[in-house]
Amino acid sequence: MGSEPGMAWNWCVNLAKYCELHIITEGEFRNKIEETVPSLPQGRNMHFYYNPVPDKVRRMCWNQGDWRFYKYYRKWQWETFLMAQAICTERHVDVLHQLNMIGFREPGYLWKIEGIPLVWGPIGGLKQFPLAYTKGGGIKMRLFNLIKNTINILQLKYDNRVNTALHKAALLISSIPDSYRAIKEYHGLESVIIPETGCSEEIYPGNNVRDFDSRYLNVMWVGKFDFRKRLDIALQTMATVCNSLIVFQVFGTGNEQQVKNAQEYCWNLGIEDWVKIEWMGSCSNERVQKAMRESHLFFFTSVSEDTSTVVMEAISNHLPVLCFDTCGMGYVVNDKVGIKIPLTHPARSVKDFAEKIEYLYAHREVLKRMSGNCRERQRELSWDSKAQMMVKIYNQITTQ
Repeated sequence: MGSEPGMAWNWCVNLAKYCELHIITEGEFRNKIEETVPSLPQGRNMHFYYNPVPDKVRRMCWNQGDWRFYKYYRKWQWETFLMAQAICTERHVDVLHQLNMIGFREPGYLWKIEGIPLVWGPIGGLKQFPLAYTKGGGIKMRLFNLIKNTINILQLKYDNRVNTALHKAALLISSIPDSYRAIKEYHGLESVIIPETGCSEEIYPGNNVRDFDSRYLNVMWVGKFDFRKRLDIALQTMATVCNSLIVFQVFGTGNEQQVKNAQEYCWNLGIEDWVKIEWMGSCSNERVQKAMRESHLFFFTSVSEDTSTVVMEAISNHLPVLCFDTCGMGYVVNDKVGIKIPLTHPARSVKDFAEKIEYLYAHREVLKRMSGNCRERQRELSWDSKAQMMVKIYNQITTQ
């Protein structure tokens, strides 16, 4: 799984190779956890404590943007603090770690436990939405992101619990450079940058799965049809490239209106007269992974992310990435495994992306070289590598 559940699970599974963990979590995935943990060699180091919530709260959690969720989440964090406090009185605990959800505006209450050093992070949600890229979303979308940007800064500067947690933590971890800069600018605090998601350590079978010398260039896009993902920029780019030897696969979906709008937008641009577009819809993770091993380029047009799981999956599958030089993808994707363009404005971005795709279509050797370089980046961004970095942090703060 991606998102918060997959992120937390991978952190815990890999940390348990080196530490004994007492993990307090919500109960939605209890059956899967209890089925899987006994089969893991490190499972003996994973002790779970469940603090479940009603189904209506879970639905709010999955419905990103439902602000009512934070009322219930704060209550959950308080109950979790009481559980953690009880664990600390019964067992020896060296380090407290507020792991996720990564959004900065809910820091939990573990900082109230005295005498045990606290790690908070990876901390996310501190990026500012680039207002130039609200164009095309209407006045409502521009106003929403302007207000959200402002609220983010105000909460970071003035929220009492956020401030207390930041200053009481023995060490802070930022998910992306934007988080690092914001914490440094508004609180004068240092943090360590570790992306919240990681790469699979599975060995990629090799370039024999894809043929970079193929007559066609297979480009894939993955994501929800949310505005911040800017599928429209990807579609405009394809209309600009206008190459009948490009196959553009769109994996993902949205609500009924979002899907209708995307397909109508595509039709109005007349792309399908020149570029072969395949609307793949919502697919299993296995199907997406298979497509990544068959494609030549992963085209990621989001302008507001922390560290997207699908970018890590692309690198894990040795698939070169074309994206914006911002947020988590700007940190994860280097010039060895992909190409990044700067944030400017949508019209310029379409032109820049189109130029890069045209270049890569004509220079397959560049794609082949980037694909080969992914193995090294995969190791650097692997979950095990992150876990070892975290263990060093634990040792550092417990010996101070």
